Amino acid sequence: MKNRNLYEKCNLCPRGCGVDRLHGKMGVCGVSSTLRIARAALHFWEEPCISGTKGSGAVFFSGCSLHCIFCQNEPIAQGVAGKDIPPQRLAEIFLELQEKGANNINLVTPGQYVPHIVEAVEEARNQGLCLPIVYNTGGYECVDTLKMLEGIVDVYLPDFKYMDEKLAGQFSHGADYPMAAKAAVAEMVRQKPQCLFYPENPEGKGQPCEYSEYKEGTLIGEGVIVRQLLLPGHSKDAKAVTGYLHETYGNRIYLSMMSQYTPLSHGKTGAFPELQRRLTHREYERFVDYAIALGVERAFVQEGKTAEESFIPDFSSGEGV
Repeated sequence: MKNRNLYEKCNLCPRGCGVDRLHGKMGVCGVSSTLRIARAALHFWEEPCISGTKGSGAVFFSGCSLHCIFCQNEPIAQGVAGKDIPPQRLAEIFLELQEKGANNINLVTPGQYVPHIVEAVEEARNQGLCLPIVYNTGGYECVDTLKMLEGIVDVYLPDFKYMDEKLAGQFSHGADYPMAAKAAVAEMVRQKPQCLFYPENPEGKGQPCEYSEYKEGTLIGEGVIVRQLLLPGHSKDAKAVTGYLHETYGNRIYLSMMSQYTPLSHGKTGAFPELQRRLTHREYERFVDYAIALGVERAFVQEGKTAEESFIPDFSSGEGV
């Protein structure tokens, strides 16, 4: 496997824990170098240009280097849920999702397995994979790791969670998150400096990009979409992130302004009363209004009862793995 030595003293993420994951030790991410997948299935709860009408081929990887206290996918983020698979199986999963009609291959929390992913995508492409590859990440990434993905990833879908280092430390145990996310998004935009879209059709394969902005019924083929999950009581920091992204990148990227924060019952948020409730409609409306006032033109917003819907898949069955 290419770059397998990177697991031996692992510095794939900004934690830089240096653990020998290659020989079975667990990194801060909670996993060794053995591929562990929790779910691989069509997923319909992404942005409309990613899910489309047929669904995104979402592969949920076990483990995560952030461990946010409000994480909705905690069973897999801790590396507990999931099934160990050989590297060859990952390429097979990509091809199976393509056969099921997926609009893309959506790699969810993949950073801890980048060397495996590079190998699997190359192998799957040699066997006929022609779907865009979406890199769906919490935004806490190393630039050197992202550089390994140039030519592999078509669409970057990072979170940008915080501008405030204190919040990043309290909620995600990483005060360096803002610095890491800024550098990561800059590298993503360097690789994919504009967003390109193509029409969704029944075949859904090999369609050329025709549009430089989203139109209803189109899918993204290249580019960067940055997600912001508005946290209750923290609109000021969210606005700071929006301001930074708009000032830095303007209309070269899309924003995804998310309202579906869900309070959880596991107790990790107990010290923060604001995280014990859902977002109010007024909070979200003010967030969107702020973006409009800034001049943001390219953004996905959530309307109606989106915040009341469940975006948490069932990871217990190991579907598609």
